[in-house]
Amino acid sequence: MSKKPAISRDEKRWELILTAEIAPENIALHRAHVLAELVKDAHLPGFRPGKAPEDQVVKAIGEAEVMRRTIEHAIHHELPEILAKEDARIVASPQVTVDKAPSSFPATEPIVFTARAPLAPEIKLPDYKKIAAKHNANKAEVSVTDDEHKETLNHLKRERARITKVELGLTPQEAMEQARVMEEKDLPDLDDEFVKSLGYESAEKFTEAVRNNIKSEKELHELEKRRAGMLDEIVKEAKISYPALLLNYELDDMEARMQDDIQRMGLTMEKYLAETKKTKEEIRESWKEAADNRAKMRLVLSQIAQEEKIDVDPERFEKELAHAKQHYQNADDASLRAHISHAMRNEAVITWLEGQ
Repeated sequence: MSKKPAISRDEKRWELILTAEIAPENIALHRAHVLAELVKDAHLPGFRPGKAPEDQVVKAIGEAEVMRRTIEHAIHHELPEILAKEDARIVASPQVTVDKAPSSFPATEPIVFTARAPLAPEIKLPDYKKIAAKHNANKAEVSVTDDEHKETLNHLKRERARITKVELGLTPQEAMEQARVMEEKDLPDLDDEFVKSLGYESAEKFTEAVRNNIKSEKELHELEKRRAGMLDEIVKEAKISYPALLLNYELDDMEARMQDDIQRMGLTMEKYLAETKKTKEEIRESWKEAADNRAKMRLVLSQIAQEEKIDVDPERFEKELAHAKQHYQNADDASLRAHISHAMRNEAVITWLEGQ
């Protein structure tokens, strides 16, 4: 008879550690299954396929190999039952090590093995409605100063001067440098003729549009800042335990994005690492804090969506998916669907929080 499994948790890696044994009488049953399969597939001289005696099959394959397969079969079939009985909430297949096993048959000692598996995340949310309401109440008023407006207009005037100088034959670099050092009084006017080429009725309408654009950008910055503060506080106040594999998922995603950026710059990963004098492992290590925050953010937003029953509008999802497929024609369909669904759900949760 087998002993009751010993179960513990690796709190740091958030993994289940289970040590269990398979009794000798059960080993005999698993050996019988293994031998039946081996006999069925055996092609030994002097015997028809599948008709060789067991002892001849064992002799041909070797007792050690039969026992190895028996141990593998026993763990493969009994571990899921043990996990089910213990109501283990794991999110990936266990990694198994055999601690002790019989070397010959009939077995007089049990198989003893240890399985490690990542546990499902556990999230205890704070009063996220209260936190959201606090941040929403601290909405800052946004305005555009005359100096900000003037600075932007001067930047546009310098850009007009640069374009004019290029048209007159200067190189782009020369034109940019000359425009950069021009005195304010020498900058060209943003007159009606010029702004009409940009699609505006008059210089007055254009300068008004510039002021409105500055205000819109500042409002967006304020919104993003307020969102970040709200979400950071919710994540900070939440009690979250999650397995290391989720951290590795975030690190893999960050690495894939970096590789895309490097390719767009016309570099290879090897050349980039050589130029930065860093290894891939050092870069991943430097990302761990950010990856941890990303993993926790995903879990928190997912949990809020679940508790508040926030979902993605199916019609809008299909439109976003169709649009994405036009730009990422070679993307895996399931991965693209999951990415868009998660992004839209997260945005829906954030919008909901902003309404508290």
